[in-house]
Amino acid sequence: MTDRREESGERLLAQRTFFAARSFRAPDGMYAGRTLGAVVNERDRVILQPHAFVTTNTYFGRFPASYWQRWTEVREVVIEAVVTGSGKLHIGASDSLGNDRVVAGETVSKAEAQTVRMTAAIDRFIDGGALWLDIETGEERLTVEDVRWLVQAPRVRRPVSVVICTHNRADYCLDTLSELAADSAALEHVAAVHVTDQGDDTVSSRDRFAEISAAIGDKLHYRRQANLGGAGGFTRGMYEVLEGEGGENAHVLLMDDDIKLESDTVVRLGTLANCTVDPTIIGGQNLCELHPGQLFVDSDIANLPKLRAGVDRTEESLSGTSMLEDNQDRRIDATHNAWWCCLIPAEVVAKVGYPLPIFFQWDDVEYGLRARAAGFFTVTLPGAGVWHQDLHWKGWDDWARYFHYRNGLITAALRGQLDPRAMTEYLLVDFAETLASMQYGMAATMIKAIEDFMRGPEVLADGGAEVVPAVRKLRAEYPETQIVPAATTGVPADQVPITIPAAEPSMPRLVLIKRLLNQLRGTPGGGAAIRAGSEHWWHVSRFRTAMITDSSQTGVRVRKLDRDLLRRLGLRGARTLWRLRREGDAIVRRWQAAEGQLTSKENWERLFRS
Repeated sequence: MTDRREESGERLLAQRTFFAARSFRAPDGMYAGRTLGAVVNERDRVILQPHAFVTTNTYFGRFPASYWQRWTEVREVVIEAVVTGSGKLHIGASDSLGNDRVVAGETVSKAEAQTVRMTAAIDRFIDGGALWLDIETGEERLTVEDVRWLVQAPRVRRPVSVVICTHNRADYCLDTLSELAADSAALEHVAAVHVTDQGDDTVSSRDRFAEISAAIGDKLHYRRQANLGGAGGFTRGMYEVLEGEGGENAHVLLMDDDIKLESDTVVRLGTLANCTVDPTIIGGQNLCELHPGQLFVDSDIANLPKLRAGVDRTEESLSGTSMLEDNQDRRIDATHNAWWCCLIPAEVVAKVGYPLPIFFQWDDVEYGLRARAAGFFTVTLPGAGVWHQDLHWKGWDDWARYFHYRNGLITAALRGQLDPRAMTEYLLVDFAETLASMQYGMAATMIKAIEDFMRGPEVLADGGAEVVPAVRKLRAEYPETQIVPAATTGVPADQVPITIPAAEPSMPRLVLIKRLLNQLRGTPGGGAAIRAGSEHWWHVSRFRTAMITDSSQTGVRVRKLDRDLLRRLGLRGARTLWRLRREGDAIVRRWQAAEGQLTSKENWERLFRS
């Protein structure tokens, strides 16, 4: 195997140790933890009074040694820090089980802006483990600042081109640009910043756009285009980078417009991508914006037969847990990475093409799985996090579910994991549970999604833009799709006592059939108020009226039994699913035959001109 490292000994910045967030209100405990004494945390330095102890065995403080050992030939990291005062610095390490050890240390006495260097081997971390810095004082004070983690530079260094797709989230987008502009070291790792604005409330309309634009300078490329969804916005940025000068060697970092950025994440992703043995997709993790100490996703594992885009919930996963109380020590492999923060090397696009023009949802999943099938790995890097909308606070029953079903079916078809019989059985149960839950608008949304999938590749001829108003109009016909204030529902008090669900039935399919038959007879009576997260079909179907708190906690949805709708939607859904089972194999072949054309540069150039 060829050694890709530079023999000159030049070092490349892999990450920095910060002790507080710059602009987002994240707890200091995400960066450094005080376990003893008086400590002052600042962005790039920490001041310890006598008899104090600080650890950076934290989410952003750890160096993910396991991922470096697995994916690169780098076998040591040099840790530099500038210190003033007296005390001890130690490099701690963990293994895959979370057991700690000390691998390097340095004692300083009455230092004056002294640079301390320690070296830690990256040699015993295959299954998991990380490195971090601990700081301790005795009788005197100590200041530690400018902590940097350096690795041997690769022979060829590729800067990152950032691509942000935005649609009517101008202030969010400017916050991300501002965070990047304020960090000169991160900006040095960036060749260009491409912003694709597809909204009518534009980024450029804000007063601070001019100031931020000047700070980023000629690296910023801002353009507007018609709304082609996330797929179209991201692909436009990718296209501008990869078809431009030097595009064949680019690293493209896709970022959502509604994230809160930790700027060092750009450094961490870019440096690891530069050092991997083979071109590798490197993604960041998703932290929760409203609960900034909580990790939403540590890695994504797709399950196409179940149309699950993939939040890994295995025993080893820390998805959904607090990073103020736990750390990820086990290395976890991902099938793909969502595009809230995801770096894609040019070689991937050269081999597998551009994303599918599917407008919204599953574009990132499909692309990651397509790349994986072509031999490219995806790595989701701990400590390279961005804060993103708390997705578990987002209601399932909205217009986006059309894209979940349609695009999920397309992805399963393209990746050869759509078995018509098994998929029909899965969707039939899902559809029946939706009807039993009195979600008639959701049932109609599912039917349209399946019907449009079966129309074949021509449904994507316009990039998906026209279907959005059609789906919104469809759903507006069903009152229970609307979120309304809890105080103005008009539901009588005796119909909405808060009701706690029973446990899931031991024979759920038989119970589901029974509940649907009872609804067709008009048997259920009364009503209930049901908390978000408790709206299970076996609970909701007991009542004629259900006032259900939306996951966003902004209001409620009122579901009411409608026997005529239940009958009509049930028959239409059954016919649609029977078609899927009977014609599914032929539809799958049509989608697979069209993949090359759909993902081609020429198809996207046509869409950009439309």
